[in-house]
Amino acid sequence: IQSAGKRDAPDLVSINEGELEEQFVRGRGPGGQATNKTNNCVVLKHIPSGIVVKCHQTRSVETNRKRARTIMQGKLDVFYKGEDSDIVKNRKEAEWRKQDKRKKAKDILEKKKEFKGNLQPDSKQSEETDS
Repeated sequence: IQSAGKRDAPDLVSINEGELEEQFVRGRGPGGQATNKTNNCVVLKHIPSGIVVKCHQTRSVETNRKRARTIMQGKLDVFYKGEDSDIVKNRKEAEWRKQDKRKKAKDILEKKKEFKGNLQPDSKQSEETDS
């Protein structure tokens, strides 16, 4: 779950800091020396459930810590609530909207093809009558 541009669901499972194991490791990827030499990647492990979250979205350790906890909170919500989780419901709703949008686009494309198909025989008949 990424928090950028999305509303936070207020009824997510709360995180007990005593159940978390936190590590700081070296990040990887683009960013060069500043990324590869600093331990700004946060790895959170929720001990009771065994869920592990790794966050290296920014160069700031504090920002990565906050984001890792937000991601962990979402994963724990799905883990404990299952199908009743708001996150699962939102994902399913987004998938339905996406499928509906694809279906509408496909229908519009078929109508356009049918419309063009109806126009072309008329143009062929007019060419034959001109000859």
